[in-house]
Amino acid sequence: MKEEVEKNIKEFGFPVVTDEKTGALQWVDMRELNVRYIMSVENTKPFFEGLRENKLVTTKCRKCGRLFFPPQKDCPSCRDSDMEWVELSKEGVLETLTVLFVRPPSFAKYNPYTVAIAKLDSGVRITAWLKMDPTKAKPGMRVRVEISRREEEGYYMYELVPSE
Repeated sequence: MKEEVEKNIKEFGFPVVTDEKTGALQWVDMRELNVRYIMSVENTKPFFEGLRENKLVTTKCRKCGRLFFPPQKDCPSCRDSDMEWVELSKEGVLETLTVLFVRPPSFAKYNPYTVAIAKLDSGVRITAWLKMDPTKAKPGMRVRVEISRREEEGYYMYELVPSE
């Protein structure tokens, strides 16, 4: 592919290749992207502590009452910093899902996986991996949040599973 891209840079002036199925030109970024970052979680530490205790916790603005997930340090609605920590219900309704076959490089080692959005009974929407056969998942079905350790890395995570 590198040769085709280099040829097309000379011909078209852009790093493009022809899609085998459609014949459409596709941009190919030849730069490798490798990102590693450090981010403070001090202000959201109760969220991570909650996961260790099999709880799903988040923040709620004391001034306007808005509930957030993921947790926020400050309320973007009323711009107040007076937040309280509340435990969320783990039950909700599946709204939508998609199966990722083309995965970002950091998830390329995983088989294709399903990402879903559910509206929890507390009213917040949560995006997480859906741990079930996606052909059996239907919007409107009841799901729950399951907290577990990601096998590969060993750290805590949350997934959506069908309610029993």
